[in-house]
Amino acid sequence: MRGSLLINRRGMQRFRQLAITVTGSVKIKLLLCCCIAFTLLALAGRSSDFMRWTKPAEQFSVPGKGYAIVVNTWKRYDLLKQSISHYSTCAGLDSIHIVWSEPNPPSESLVKYLNHILLSKSKGARQAELKFDINKEDSLNNRFKEIKDLKTDAVFSIDDDVIFPCSSVEFAFSVWQSAPDTMVGFVPRAHWVDQLEGKKDYYIYGGWWSVWWTGTYSMVLSKAAFFHKKYLSLYSNEMPASIREYTTKNRNCEDIAMSFLVANATGAPPVWVKGR
Repeated sequence: MRGSLLINRRGMQRFRQLAITVTGSVKIKLLLCCCIAFTLLALAGRSSDFMRWTKPAEQFSVPGKGYAIVVNTWKRYDLLKQSISHYSTCAGLDSIHIVWSEPNPPSESLVKYLNHILLSKSKGARQAELKFDINKEDSLNNRFKEIKDLKTDAVFSIDDDVIFPCSSVEFAFSVWQSAPDTMVGFVPRAHWVDQLEGKKDYYIYGGWWSVWWTGTYSMVLSKAAFFHKKYLSLYSNEMPASIREYTTKNRNCEDIAMSFLVANATGAPPVWVKGR
């Protein structure tokens, strides 16, 4: 009799232990399911934000004033045609100014072709203007000459062989609007003081790989950048003439000069935006 009672008690204890184990397992599974469900709901709520970030230009309406594109070119007519054809479709475009420094003026056929492209591809009721800024001297300083009849504050400086999607351009424009005194561009570069003895007044220039490696930048190049039109006047009329002379002589560094001019005028760093 005692033996049977002992067996029954042991059986009951094992049953209780098994029941506790099963109950604990069920609770853990329910807790995991709740966590997974909560995570999925949170991700679903954030997915719209992620989608909006991948297409940033859709968040911003195009301001009424828009921007002027200043294209620097030199005897690359096919590239110029491709560039004008592309940027003519950008919604915020107000005018295109082609910096022309060749010895001969643009041909009538080229002017006619580019105007036809602009007319056929301009969006909306507003017709963008196309103008050639003719220069007698061949100098890289020409790209920053003051343009008297600019109707917009924003200038998008671009080389004829550089093309960014209009969505990226519109996004950069919206960023520039939030800080219109700064320079906002797609091409970052870096510079730092040369630490070698006897070179305290010299700087080292770092290209894209320096930016990628260090994770820092100190300038954006004018081959694809927004800035305020007032800096055209500062560059041509108030910046030391020795800098412009150096640029003309060496056919280089006008982009560094403009970036530093803006930084010195504002005391603020440039803004780099990413784009394809």
